Amino acid sequence: MNFKTFAELIELKAKAASVFPFLLGLAYSLYHYQMANFLPLFLYFIAMFCFNCFVDIWDNYNDYHKAVDTEDYKKNTNIIGRENLPIKTIRTLLIAFFSLSFFLGLGVAWLVGWPVFWLGLFCYFVGIFYSAGPKPLSSLPVGELASGLTMGYLIFLICVYINTSAAFVWNFESLALTFLVALPSILLISNLMLANNTCDLEEDEANHRYTIVHYIGRKNALRWWTMSIVLAYISIVVAVVLGVVSPLMLLLFLLLPFIVKQARPYLQRQVKKETFIVSVKILLVFSFAQTILMLVSLAI
Repeated sequence: MNFKTFAELIELKAKAASVFPFLLGLAYSLYHYQMANFLPLFLYFIAMFCFNCFVDIWDNYNDYHKAVDTEDYKKNTNIIGRENLPIKTIRTLLIAFFSLSFFLGLGVAWLVGWPVFWLGLFCYFVGIFYSAGPKPLSSLPVGELASGLTMGYLIFLICVYINTSAAFVWNFESLALTFLVALPSILLISNLMLANNTCDLEEDEANHRYTIVHYIGRKNALRWWTMSIVLAYISIVVAVVLGVVSPLMLLLFLLLPFIVKQARPYLQRQVKKETFIVSVKILLVFSFAQTILMLVSLAI
């Protein structure tokens, strides 16, 4: 297996969906608490990244075995069938990534506290049953919600807790404020899944996967995708007004011309190999700018 095939198997191009909530959690910890806990944070990053790789391989593995459209999807679309990847190799990678992630996660929980264990356990549950079981989450109209909350919020929240475990208070205010800061990530990561399901609508239906796009239709899915970007900006304004983040975060509005330019081709044509990347680029640029602006705010 060459690197290009491996990168596609773990969906390397979409890893920003987990890396940037982590970086934003670190920036938020430094901005609000002036605290960081680098050893468990480093271990957590590796555990998180490995589990994200596991989930994407697991998703491809389950889609391959459950494919109804065996002539087209299984042989020509799914990377395992298309590249003739040995199932034994896939299973070895699954065991390796999961085991490394799980034991490192236990180490982090032992270092900073068991809330990490329980939050992580919920993430493992979602990740495993996202594509496994008789009714996997990815084939139901809850995939966007599941991926947005776990990757956009829980990765962020765990990162904040690891850095601030000595000072973090588990109450409504703390959770509400962290949720508000993470809301753009939640929405844009959900958009990633929504765009994927919109591009794959016919293919999913042929394989008996009935995502939210099946129920609301392509046009409403595109409206939802657009509204999520609008809501991401509204959440930034609310966070600034409430004093949760610095007014410097309003510089994110300078990205609007870029986002509009990127969105146009996707809204015109929803083709996986051509326009799905639009959602990845918007998430990448927005999240990167959000993290950098929070760090700049801290420096100022």
